[in-house]
Amino acid sequence: MKIKFSKMQGSGNDFVVINSLTQNVRISADMVRHIADRRLGVGCDQLLFIQAPIKSETDFDLDFYNHDGSKAEQCGNGARCAAQYVFKKKLTGNRLIKMQTKASLVHLRLNDDKSVTANMGNPIFDPKKVPFDAPKESVLYKIDLDGTIADIAVVSMGNPHAIITVDNIDTAEVAKIGRLMQKHPRFPNRVNVNFMQLVNRKKIKLRVFERGVGETPACGTGSCAAVVAGVRQQLIDSRVEVSQPGGILEVEWYGANNPVKVTGPVEHVYDGIFNYEE
Repeated sequence: MKIKFSKMQGSGNDFVVINSLTQNVRISADMVRHIADRRLGVGCDQLLFIQAPIKSETDFDLDFYNHDGSKAEQCGNGARCAAQYVFKKKLTGNRLIKMQTKASLVHLRLNDDKSVTANMGNPIFDPKKVPFDAPKESVLYKIDLDGTIADIAVVSMGNPHAIITVDNIDTAEVAKIGRLMQKHPRFPNRVNVNFMQLVNRKKIKLRVFERGVGETPACGTGSCAAVVAGVRQQLIDSRVEVSQPGGILEVEWYGANNPVKVTGPVEHVYDGIFNYEE
């Protein structure tokens, strides 16, 4: 089966984009793993699958697949790339685009400076909805990581995030702690682990260990979750520059009952055809 795709990236977070509007494609976990393989396939952090909307108030339906073939609920950078894709491919002429993901309806705006803004909706703090095993909601939780007690913030942006504040992002044990956190029984659906270093009230540095992927150059929902956690702890302002290995995103959140918005560049890298044999 020959599959047309586009390679896109947002702040170094790279994606293979496939749409079922102009071709007949069925996605399987095996197909995703083949395409996402950086040695034997195209290579990507996630695969984005764009479909015709089920609901009339939505422009497109959007599914996210992790590098390991598992399905993700949400992805900020992926949604931003998908919005640029449908506009570039003339699947819509609108610069304001609504995409239904597994988690929520995401409102996207293509800006004049070629950046894309995603309104990711309100953050979720209820442990049962994250999900996270805790008796009640708190700004910070203590968690046992192989005998070491750590303070973490827990936020869902449609997908679960744990945020750890560190003194130095460069020396943080991202892979070690990330793996411990992901298999921790208090996170029944696993978790994206964010390591946040405070630079000043308007800037943070961030590294993210993602579910089903590992460490990535950037993470849109991780940036949102980290800023939300920082604002709740009164460590940072409501509009913050998030510096990640792959680039810079701007995140804004004005407190309870407000949505989180993330803005940053996206790039169409190339188009191609992948020959997949089942």
